[in-house]
Amino acid sequence: MSTDSGGNRALLESTLAAAKDEGRAALVGYLPAGFPTVDGGISACTALLEGGCDVVEVGLPHSDPVLDGPVIQTADDVALRGGVRIADVLRTVREAHAATGKPVLVMTYWNPVDRYGAERFAAGLAAAGGAGCILPDLPVEESEGWRKAAEEHGLATVFVVAPSSRDERLAKITEAGSGFVYAASVMGVTGTRESVGGRAQDLVARTRSVGELPVCVGLGVSTAEQAAEVAGFADGVIVGSAFVKLLLSAGEDLEGGLAGVRALAGELAEGVRRTG
Repeated sequence: MSTDSGGNRALLESTLAAAKDEGRAALVGYLPAGFPTVDGGISACTALLEGGCDVVEVGLPHSDPVLDGPVIQTADDVALRGGVRIADVLRTVREAHAATGKPVLVMTYWNPVDRYGAERFAAGLAAAGGAGCILPDLPVEESEGWRKAAEEHGLATVFVVAPSSRDERLAKITEAGSGFVYAASVMGVTGTRESVGGRAQDLVARTRSVGELPVCVGLGVSTAEQAAEVAGFADGVIVGSAFVKLLLSAGEDLEGGLAGVRALAGELAEGVRRTG
């Protein structure tokens, strides 16, 4: 895959459109870079995509991940203690994309990007073949500088909405964003749940009513059954903590963890393809 022609926002958009044309939701996986090691994280992201994910989000580990639950916090801590750097995050994007040809996003809190430099980060992400950036804590009102840099480098800017978001807020977010809208299925932090919650369906409907972007649902999906449920009303199903948990439970058995990740991706891919 060429990575010298700018970002891959168009690849992300075409991937989501192709899933829709197939009459299904897209499957989006998440794993933090540098976990359990930088090389192990690259292998894990590649395994997600090879196993059945259409898109992968590479997390940029943060010392204070306020929106993440204990599973992802633990993985972030492992990565940070291992010395992961932004260069390693970009390498993860580059190698996972090059190995599969599929769209790869970075999910990050705003502070690391701001400190690194928005233009510098956008240029580096585009050069790595990245498709865009999910910024859960960047207010739309303060995002113009980032969005300009992202647009110049062919990157999508994905914002997060929650059940508490009012309709006028949803309209502002969907107008400013690109690629897709990340709909948090429940209030609270990331983590697997017994039920994804009925509020997610209402949030998707409200978000669609005020904009044209696809809406992908995350926070809580961990089984094929839950994936099928969410796929019935959303354009994409996002799964993170379930994959991280598999790698954590595998301990030093990286190959076993990768096999588990690949198998779960396959099960979830079957789930998003169920109809009725």
